[in-house]
Amino acid sequence: MADALKNVIAQSLECPVCLNTFTDPKILSCSHTYCKTCLDNLLECHGNDQMLRCPVCRAETQVPNKEVSKLPASLALKSLIEDMKNQSQLCTNCKYEDKPQAVVYCQDCGKYLCSTCLNTHSQWPDFISHEVLAMCEIVSGKLSVRRYRKCRKHPKEDEECFCSDCRRFACFRCVVMEHTKEGHGVIEAAVYESSHMTSIEDLKSKADKKRSCFQKYVAFIDEQKERVSNVQKQCTDDINIVYKESVRRLTEKKEILIVEVKGRIERVEKELDEMKKSAQEHITHLTTIADVVTNRTKIPSDMDALAAHDTLCGDLQEALKQKDPDYKQARESSKRGKNVSFKENVRMDELGLGKIVNAVEKNIALPTKNSMSVMVGTPDGNIAVGCRKGGLEIFSADGRLQQTVLKHQNIRGVGFLSDDRYVILDSSNNITLYTIEYTKLDVMFETLSKDEGGISKLTVDGDDQIYVSYGKAKKIQVFSPAGGKAIREIPCDGYEPKQVTSYNDYLIVASSDTIRLIDKQGVVKYDLRELGYFPYAAVSQGNTILIAKVKHDVGLVSIDEYTNELKHSQKLVIDYKIEKPGRIWYYLQQYRSGEIAFCTPDRLYIFH
Repeated sequence: MADALKNVIAQSLECPVCLNTFTDPKILSCSHTYCKTCLDNLLECHGNDQMLRCPVCRAETQVPNKEVSKLPASLALKSLIEDMKNQSQLCTNCKYEDKPQAVVYCQDCGKYLCSTCLNTHSQWPDFISHEVLAMCEIVSGKLSVRRYRKCRKHPKEDEECFCSDCRRFACFRCVVMEHTKEGHGVIEAAVYESSHMTSIEDLKSKADKKRSCFQKYVAFIDEQKERVSNVQKQCTDDINIVYKESVRRLTEKKEILIVEVKGRIERVEKELDEMKKSAQEHITHLTTIADVVTNRTKIPSDMDALAAHDTLCGDLQEALKQKDPDYKQARESSKRGKNVSFKENVRMDELGLGKIVNAVEKNIALPTKNSMSVMVGTPDGNIAVGCRKGGLEIFSADGRLQQTVLKHQNIRGVGFLSDDRYVILDSSNNITLYTIEYTKLDVMFETLSKDEGGISKLTVDGDDQIYVSYGKAKKIQVFSPAGGKAIREIPCDGYEPKQVTSYNDYLIVASSDTIRLIDKQGVVKYDLRELGYFPYAAVSQGNTILIAKVKHDVGLVSIDEYTNELKHSQKLVIDYKIEKPGRIWYYLQQYRSGEIAFCTPDRLYIFH
């Protein structure tokens, strides 16, 4: 009886959160007690809030200045814990009254053993696999005893069952007396424990994924900060070069310019730092609460511990509902920094070095004149320009020609599958697949001939389905990468699809002076009519829709951003003067790094 009472007392000295013996126990206003460290972790999980919610009863306690140390201490528990530590543990295996002191504790037998009993147990064949803890390790707190769950009403009975309605463990006698009424769901304790651990592992896995998601976001912000910082360095270098060539009286102007560019960049960096801080706080939040929830040193042993773990699991599930990072916000902030540049004065009679301006565009002549037929983004973040005279010219975001591939293949349309294979549409409406190493694959597609379908264009969606639009036939065919016949057709009732672009579960179709957003059965969801000029659409890196309107007769292009309902959001480029090409044919795309690419038959323009 004394051993059973001692076991009950030991269980009462366990914190419901960490399931270890209390260390520096603190009392909440609801009278429940927890370790100070556990309360610090719980408070951290709630951010800047000074209110602590009890994991057992969910009552709130005000924490003065967010300092858990100022909460009242449980002096009685502290004293009892010290008494338990100082009390010599006797052997629980010896049968006679004058029991010797224990030297070890066997986790598998659940008994304290003296040196004589330890020698006897060591001779058992199965004893070699038992986990034995030295008493000095237990007393010092380095190791904790795994206690067997005993019923408090029937101390000799193990709690082998669990009632899912009462949310508590029970022995068989308690089940018969208290948990046989309708509505009580009783299962084996081991079954519940297994299910509980599976649930915890699932939460841990989700927390790891969410933490990884925000860690990638933080890395992305660091990358944007580095790019912005490089812009500041370049601007400062340019200013200093011009300064050294100017007279001594320009010193004051030089310092004004440096302060100005620094101020612009620091404002952007501050925005990015705030985004990074918010993401890191969420990572810390997820890590702290996940570590508390997934403490696997023990299985909850009573109602308080079970309630605490249920509450913590609920807190973790709430944390997992946090939306994934918004890359668009970070990208827009960094764009404002990356667009800063220094422009030198050209008039010698001006007493200024120059001024800070926003970079506007790059104007690159295409190697193959009057041949551009399509422009798409590549899997590695560049832009590929397809030529009807042959070849695919790939440009980086700074306007440099990286390489020209498929030089002898005339190209009308280009797409990329998820494994980076090229999908090429030629002027005869034939589709050809190429590997990433530009090896032609033996896959045939039964497309419409040019006489049947007219001029065709191509796009590939996120599910690797290939869409081919036909101007004359006024329809879109859908193909699998395996080739063969079209798996279905999408009608274009009353309009000619000149360009087609995949957008989430929809297609963006440009024709005449109208942009349409249609679903994959051909139903028009939204349209933008009477734009007045030739419109060309693309999908932005922020998953909005970009539309370029070209005044071909005067050589002016404007680019605007629209929502997924084709509602105007903002103007990006207003009446920019281009070199008027011979053909009325243009394309619009956006680099992964944010720059907007606009292509005419002869030239590539890159806007920041």
